[in-house]
Amino acid sequence: MHHYGIIGFPLIHSFSAKYFNEKFEREKLEAEYSLYPIEELTRERMDELMRSLDGMNVTMPYKKAVIPYLDRLDETAEAIGAVNVIHDRVGYNTDCLGFIDSIRPLLRPDDQQALVLGTGGASKAVCYGLRKLGVTPTLVSRTPKEGMLGYEELTEDVMKQYTVIVNCTPLGMAPETDTFPDIPYQWISARHLLFDCVYNPEETLFLQKGKAQGATTRNGMEMLVGQAKAAWKIWNNE
Repeated sequence: MHHYGIIGFPLIHSFSAKYFNEKFEREKLEAEYSLYPIEELTRERMDELMRSLDGMNVTMPYKKAVIPYLDRLDETAEAIGAVNVIHDRVGYNTDCLGFIDSIRPLLRPDDQQALVLGTGGASKAVCYGLRKLGVTPTLVSRTPKEGMLGYEELTEDVMKQYTVIVNCTPLGMAPETDTFPDIPYQWISARHLLFDCVYNPEETLFLQKGKAQGATTRNGMEMLVGQAKAAWKIWNNE
């Protein structure tokens, strides 16, 4: 029996657990995938899990915090500075691969600049992916540092300039489905593309508000499926 799992906190629900356990059942594989909600990440706990699991996923809030407990990072995870897959004590980032494959068909030639909402591990993968696609990302934060924008700085001119907007915050994720990023939706138009890394619910208020303004929208489901497929290849040395 092979054992896989995901760490994060809280882990109320997990796409990865459903995806992999259904895969194991469908393909009649002797394997199981479990949730490991960890309120406090420690070296002892990480060492224990890395010894007992054949492969591990990492989600909020530990995509950056796990790095000191790993032996090394692959080139992509090193460049991004965040990890969502672990195998043999090595950290990888497949979020960027899932994101690139999902958003690429929607990009237009004039989509040159993007607003990336949030500054966590997911935003790092998204920024890396956008650069790979020739789109310049700018982070938006409630507490902006140099090179970032604050939400109050999202003027009409800024919104016209940045035609791609990616939500990398947990706002809108079930069960908090009545929340959404505080951006000026009235200045979104049919020229905009809104991508939400959240996949549950299928259409968040962020996407609903963008669609109401004529924007193209996509949720995070394809991104999640893509990163999961890439993780499986890593765990199986494919």
